[in-house]
Amino acid sequence: MRHVIALDVGGTGMKAALAGPGGELLHQARRATGRERGPDAVVAGILDFAAELRAYGADRFGEPARAAGVAVPGIVDAEQGVAVYAANLGWRDVPLRMLLGERLGGIPVALGHDVRTGGLAEGRIGAGQGADRFLFVPLGTGIAGAIGIDGRVEAGAHGFAGEIGHVVVRPGGIPCPCGQRGCLERFASASAVSQAWAQASGDPAADAADCAKAVESGDARALAVWRDAVDALADGLVTALTLLDPRVLIIGGGLAEAGETLFTPLRDAVRRRVTFQKLPEIVPAALGDTAGCLGAGLMAWDLLDTPAATATAATAPPASPAATAATPPEVTT
Repeated sequence: MRHVIALDVGGTGMKAALAGPGGELLHQARRATGRERGPDAVVAGILDFAAELRAYGADRFGEPARAAGVAVPGIVDAEQGVAVYAANLGWRDVPLRMLLGERLGGIPVALGHDVRTGGLAEGRIGAGQGADRFLFVPLGTGIAGAIGIDGRVEAGAHGFAGEIGHVVVRPGGIPCPCGQRGCLERFASASAVSQAWAQASGDPAADAADCAKAVESGDARALAVWRDAVDALADGLVTALTLLDPRVLIIGGGLAEAGETLFTPLRDAVRRRVTFQKLPEIVPAALGDTAGCLGAGLMAWDLLDTPAATATAATAPPASPAATAATPPEVTT
């Protein structure tokens, strides 16, 4: 069966899959990045994981993967196939596309930014399916964004398109590691809400999920924290929709798990702020933590649509007998 390799590399763990022609995940596995052993060990772990997936796919489906897609955090030069920088993983200027291509027998490899890759999946087969213009905004440790246009995601001239988390919504406010003050992610990310609620509640272990539960129970302190976050988020989103005019606005990440506790006040807050702008549909992300793998798989299949990549895939050597063990890749948490 025709399939591709999909890898989603996070700060602490890797999710991987073999994806079929329709984007379906035929096999899934997880593994720790091993970042405590240093950046070289992380890269070696990615290469080993991909090779094991290729061997498993060749054994299970009778042929090796046709292509591979990998999503990584940080700064990514997708055109050159280089993972430029990732603070959580400690690497700089890693030619990951070349390294994976060599390890996987010369098949074409796509490299993408993790948020844009997840946004690609949400736009094509998730919450934004059928929309010609969408904006995907995951609210996690920070806030990033993916700008979707006609089935693709815009990277920008220098690979920084969609960095909505660093739009200043509170001038002169909380310092941000980026060097500015008052950035959106300092007020409306899941980590920002966790920090604000821990301080307001007096419980250093409290997080954003606890704050959402307290909001649902009517706790006045939680309501104040939540209102501040929603107001900041609405300010940032209205700036984005004024510039981009998306048809659908997709909100994902940990904070979105609060469901209507987030979406009802957020829709109201955005609605109050728009004037001439067209109000987009505001919806929760649909794919959860599989979005990165699904998007990586889509990137890999996209490579096979080009004549050069198809020729490369057709002439790639088969997996060697030593690499076709039937044991699936190790699954760890």
